[in-house]
Amino acid sequence: MNRIENLYPIAVERTKTKVLEDIDRFLETHEVAPDFKDYKKERYKYLGEIWFNIWLNLTNNDVPRKEKKRLLSENGYEVENVDKKLINKLFRNEMMLFSPFDVVDWLVVQFENDSDRWKQRHPVARANFLKRLEEERLAQKKHVLYDQIELVATESIDEEYDTFYLFVRNFVSSILVKDLRENSKYSQVEAYKIEEKLVEQGKFDASKYSTMETFFQELTGAVHKMYRWEYETYSYRYVALIDEYVSEIVSNWVLGKLPSTVLEEFEQLTGLKLTENVLTEILDDYITALQSDYFLKIEEEYIEDLLKLVDIPFDLDDHEQVYEDDLRNRERRKQEELAEIERKKAEEARMLDDIFGREYSPSTGRNIRYVLHIGETNTGKTHHALNEMKKADTGLYLAPLRLLALEVFDKLNKEGVPCGLKTGEEEKEVEGASHLACTVEMFHEKSFFDIIVIDEAQMIADKDRGFSWYKAITKANAREVHIIGSWNAREMIVELLGNSKIEIHEYYRDIPLVVEKKEFNIKHTKKGDALVCFSRRRVLETASKLENDGHSVSMIYGSMPPETRKKQIQRFNTGETKVIVATDAIGMGLNLPIRRIVFLENEKFDGTRRRRLTSQEVKQIAGRAGRKGIYDTGKVAFTKDIRTMERLLEQEDVLISTFAIAPTNSIFERFQKYYRDLSKFFEMWYKFESPKGTKKASLSEERELYATIRDTEVEGRLSMMDLYGFLHLPFSKKDPELIKQWRDTMFAIVRGKDLPEPVIKRGTLEELELSYKTLGLHLLFLYRLNRGTEAIYWERLRQEISDHVHERLKTDVKALTKKCKSCGKILPWDFIFPICDACHAQKKRRSYYEEY
Repeated sequence: MNRIENLYPIAVERTKTKVLEDIDRFLETHEVAPDFKDYKKERYKYLGEIWFNIWLNLTNNDVPRKEKKRLLSENGYEVENVDKKLINKLFRNEMMLFSPFDVVDWLVVQFENDSDRWKQRHPVARANFLKRLEEERLAQKKHVLYDQIELVATESIDEEYDTFYLFVRNFVSSILVKDLRENSKYSQVEAYKIEEKLVEQGKFDASKYSTMETFFQELTGAVHKMYRWEYETYSYRYVALIDEYVSEIVSNWVLGKLPSTVLEEFEQLTGLKLTENVLTEILDDYITALQSDYFLKIEEEYIEDLLKLVDIPFDLDDHEQVYEDDLRNRERRKQEELAEIERKKAEEARMLDDIFGREYSPSTGRNIRYVLHIGETNTGKTHHALNEMKKADTGLYLAPLRLLALEVFDKLNKEGVPCGLKTGEEEKEVEGASHLACTVEMFHEKSFFDIIVIDEAQMIADKDRGFSWYKAITKANAREVHIIGSWNAREMIVELLGNSKIEIHEYYRDIPLVVEKKEFNIKHTKKGDALVCFSRRRVLETASKLENDGHSVSMIYGSMPPETRKKQIQRFNTGETKVIVATDAIGMGLNLPIRRIVFLENEKFDGTRRRRLTSQEVKQIAGRAGRKGIYDTGKVAFTKDIRTMERLLEQEDVLISTFAIAPTNSIFERFQKYYRDLSKFFEMWYKFESPKGTKKASLSEERELYATIRDTEVEGRLSMMDLYGFLHLPFSKKDPELIKQWRDTMFAIVRGKDLPEPVIKRGTLEELELSYKTLGLHLLFLYRLNRGTEAIYWERLRQEISDHVHERLKTDVKALTKKCKSCGKILPWDFIFPICDACHAQKKRRSYYEEY
């Protein structure tokens, strides 16, 4: 109620002011002062409305909603969960009942009992009224006069538009000649930021520029007057000069066209002379449009055309003729430039077609028997294909992962089938071996085998690695090729094989998958569980939590050495550990005795953004649950959004409709007929339109790596194909230390020096894993340089590092504590952020204050 009472005197004063204004409006239209009673009789009803309008608006706007509700509640209204509009309506009704200010009584005291005050008000109101009428009359005359001035101006501007431009053109030419002859050229700094000092590069060379637009991008050397944080370009300077010049010539021209009567009338009405400056203000919109037009026209001018004007004395007729000739020549030149552009486009299109065009049409109808093993995860597809390969005299197994190649290598040798191993980082020769286990990138189309087995063929859709599967499927040189893939890859593979002989074997799960209806909690972990998350950090943190809760745990994550991964799997298979924590690497060809797959996360970071898992990813991982012969069912659990994730698991597969393509040796050979520059190759690969049904490998990692040695002796001394081979080595190209090792090794190769030895650190688990990677990169170089004997020592050292990683995982993980990276505070094991809430809030506050 205090707020309402405080507003009451304010409303009274506003009402009094409003009423006095109404009295003046009543009096001003009467030449002879009317009686107060006449006013009261005529305005009686309106006077009461003035109060209520002011009072109701003031209280409705200035009284808080909380106080409105309190007043209504005291008066017996129900106000909880009531619409805001209804609250305002009820409150307005209550305010109408509030004690009103009696306007009429106040007026009677002011004027009816004091007639002199009433009479004194009339002459003042009347005088103000007549003054206002005179001001309105003068304003109307000014308006008419300004319209007349604008009419003359627009007619003059329209008539002399081309003439004015000839003046501007001549003016700009004189400035341009001076700038080119006397001013210095400066180096272009990024975004023209003034943190970098400008470097003079001598005088301008006019022949380096075509149109004025190209010259306008150059720096004047001065700091921009309006934008103090950047250097000024000539575009800013010429805009200012042209604007000033156009204002001057147009206003001067129009001033000369105005009748003397207009000039006299303007001076009478305003007390001022109509000067060029005053006229510029009146014609501001017209002149601004003209300034913009002329600057755009100047941008299109060829510099050489403007430079020759300086030697031609200014005569309107002569300059008009020169301009018309220049326009004709400009149009001709533009047509020639457009024709040249089109010619280059056509030439480039022909070149792209010649280099890339037919490279990706698969070979069809070859005399090869293709056997497709199509089905869900964990259905024995690979097992059946390998059994066929073991029976053959010669066989090749192509794996998506080095670990799987290693697994098949061990399996076949244990079963009495001599088998070699070849990955990018290692080669193992076995005496009498007629079989070979490789990673798919090691496939060589000229080598013949009786049976080739290509695993995880759905990887053909992978944007960076998919071409290796395409190449293996379409170029396999064998009597029989076994292709293993998921349901969604079937149509794509059949289409690629065309008219070839194809036999399809379909596989279905014997063991059903059952989704648990209750959300999983870490306390629910049991023997045979595989807990899945999507980063190395989360794997280690989860494993630490489980170890401290009394569980024995194996771990699998992408950056783990394959030998270590193999030992971790073996511990789980033999029962030494009861639980496994893994990334989605578990979904790729690993057969484990898993009772239940648990998704600790429903999202993953795919290198670009964090997104929800796809249906195919959920199926691939969940399919690892329920090992045949051990469990009757495979169980799947989620920590949240069970219904959504269950729908993804049951959803019909989206068919693979495109496959990835990448550069081949043939492409490089054809490219070198035109260029021998790898940067040009990357440029043309970007321009090349991927054929229908395909998508290009981005080559982003190769391009970034290339940038580290571009225009150096490495590029100068290596053939383009050899250089690209080194760029394409399969190592982690996001790790700065590995990139430095790669670069140092490249320089050693071209200089004929010893390869730099990899840096080995045995401190933390992270350092051991990085050391393993550095050794792997060193081995990649050794095998590529055919230095296999030298590689034996480094393979032994890498095995030693792998053993250390395995032992360290068994001892260090339990002691792992999750801490805030900023303040060191201990965080809960499942806290998803790297810093605590307090540090995050402090960081946001700091960012806010830095911004403002």
